[in-house]
Amino acid sequence: MTTIVNIGSPEFGLSLRLPALGMPEILSFGAGRLQPDALFEIDRSSRINGMDVAVPASVLLPTGGMGYFGWPAISGHRQGQDFIAQFGNWAVEATGQTTTLTARDDVAKLALTITLSAYPSGIIAMGTTLTNLGSDAYQLDRCMAGTFPVTWPDVDISTFTGMWGREFQIRREPLGTGIWSQESRRGRTSHDRFPMLYLGGQGQRFGVALGWSGGHQIVIDRTDDGQRLVHLGELFEAGEAILKPGESYQSPWAYAGPDPEAFHAFVRWELLNWPEGKMSPRPVTLNTWEGNYFDHRLQSLKDQASAAAQIGIERFVLDDGWFGKRDDDTTSLGDWDIDPRKYPEGLKPLVDHVTGLGMQFGIWFEPEMVNPVSRLFEAHPDWALQVEGRPHLLSRNQLVLDLTRPEARDYLFEKIDAVLSNHAVSYIKWDMNRDLTHAGGRDGRAAISAQTRAVYALMDRIRQAHPDVEIESCASGGGRIDYGVLARTHRVWTSDCTDALERLEIQRGASLFIPPEILGSHISASPNHQTGRRHSLSFRALVAMAYHLGVELNPLELSEEEKSELNVYIAEYKRLRDLLHAPGANFQLEPQDGRYVWGASNAHKIVLFIAQGPQMVGEQPAPLRLPERLAGFGGQWRMRKHLPAEPDFIRMSDWQRRLLAGEISFDLRNAVLSGLPLPMLRPESALMLELERQEGGKTHG
Repeated sequence: MTTIVNIGSPEFGLSLRLPALGMPEILSFGAGRLQPDALFEIDRSSRINGMDVAVPASVLLPTGGMGYFGWPAISGHRQGQDFIAQFGNWAVEATGQTTTLTARDDVAKLALTITLSAYPSGIIAMGTTLTNLGSDAYQLDRCMAGTFPVTWPDVDISTFTGMWGREFQIRREPLGTGIWSQESRRGRTSHDRFPMLYLGGQGQRFGVALGWSGGHQIVIDRTDDGQRLVHLGELFEAGEAILKPGESYQSPWAYAGPDPEAFHAFVRWELLNWPEGKMSPRPVTLNTWEGNYFDHRLQSLKDQASAAAQIGIERFVLDDGWFGKRDDDTTSLGDWDIDPRKYPEGLKPLVDHVTGLGMQFGIWFEPEMVNPVSRLFEAHPDWALQVEGRPHLLSRNQLVLDLTRPEARDYLFEKIDAVLSNHAVSYIKWDMNRDLTHAGGRDGRAAISAQTRAVYALMDRIRQAHPDVEIESCASGGGRIDYGVLARTHRVWTSDCTDALERLEIQRGASLFIPPEILGSHISASPNHQTGRRHSLSFRALVAMAYHLGVELNPLELSEEEKSELNVYIAEYKRLRDLLHAPGANFQLEPQDGRYVWGASNAHKIVLFIAQGPQMVGEQPAPLRLPERLAGFGGQWRMRKHLPAEPDFIRMSDWQRRLLAGEISFDLRNAVLSGLPLPMLRPESALMLELERQEGGKTHG
């Protein structure tokens, strides 16, 4: 009888057939669950001039050769030999939510383990381990983490591209008949090629993501029977993965899920394992970068902290410029000692002042980098990733420290640990401001893979030593946002661009895989420091409010009117954040005529954020149809509140005025089916609506 292995649930699962020889055959993926049946005892036929022995078209991690002519997900050789892998003698072990498949190839002397985990969130995770059983080294050219099939013929793919300051730009395209491939060699997740995408068509959709912060590869191959295989894994530089006898390669994790809600739940419940699926309320953060840059004056910073506390800020983060002789970005990275010129008594007076105000204190590090102008580089020039005979290539005046060296990791741990142990630090902004180039280790071989794992090891060590300290992943903004780094951090800096208009699309894209409370979104100064645009405080605040809210400016430069207005938005964020960040509460609509809509809901309250980006083309906006899932709440609803108090509408009827004033109630199912007829907003303005259910003729409190 054929062995059928089912992973996941009937709503989203993977069914496999284990052959006597060859890779596991994919029988179904998505909805449904298969059982052993005579249907799967029959070998599939091939065309008349094909192989005499049927070769399945859709298999997990195809190895190539032996009649399979598609793109190999596992490939390598032993000095030109053992270039074909054909695994057999499959064994299955199931423990809880994890199923492990093991096999051997006694000819190529390799062992393979495929680990599949099905999470309650609906996510399926896959990882691969390949072991060299031979007596000679084995060069592994590629070993994908996982394979997921697309079982329908016409496929659209949604990917994320961008650059510094413009991350997570969604691009959609139909898949053709050839191979689709995405590769990133930047040594970090990257701004332009995020290792996550969605595939859709014919009423079906699922997403995939790779939990890895180094070079990556995603390949979509079309099989002989018209289906497609999506392979995700690490990208090796030449000769980077050579397994000595007995050594193993363990891949990152590849993930697949049916929708953003499943990915959000996975991050909340399983990746970070938050109690009850949510973190403690996300504190309103003041980050000092755009308000001060390298100009650190102790009394000014204290005054900024005092002003921040008065408007409701809960966390004060001291950004770049506190260490070495760091007056600009040309010097001192690596010299993680407090600058006595700026802080003659150390950081303690500032930390004590901040915590005395009832705020948390956070601090910026960029541990992985070194400036050539630094005491560290002068003492240890060999600690930089480099290739002998090749010139050092600077980026942002920086080189990359070789963290595969235990002594370099120990040095960084000791420096970071000293700051955390001697001060009441609750938060680290962990930055990484350049790509990796000619990243060679001390043996002269490529070291991007080992470097990525070394960064993870350092983060893990810091977290183990200081479990109550939260870490933000920043990499020139959103250059390192993936499920590998998120397993070690609590927040990501979504983008260095704080322009609210740009943030509409950035945050929309990022939200397809990352829960809103993980995405740092700050209210910055006007004009904006990146684009020069001028925006109202209400627009800047409302675009940021649903995420992990922060402030990126000098509060001493605000007028009394601005402080008062900002305090209103911060107070509203605090009042609503339990709902905005509640598991399963978030929703997001497709933009329509430049209008962006997102929010959160429960059975008694709906919070809507509506932002108009560019000028509408239509004479009047289409009625705003609420998400279909809200229809299940039913009942009569009305507006409880809106912000700002005087929205920037182009024109508003008396009926619309009464609706917004809460004088008109409506059936929620009608709002889903036909929509709310809201007034037209002016370009680059926003509105928050708070809707509440009426019970017994009264609005629920």
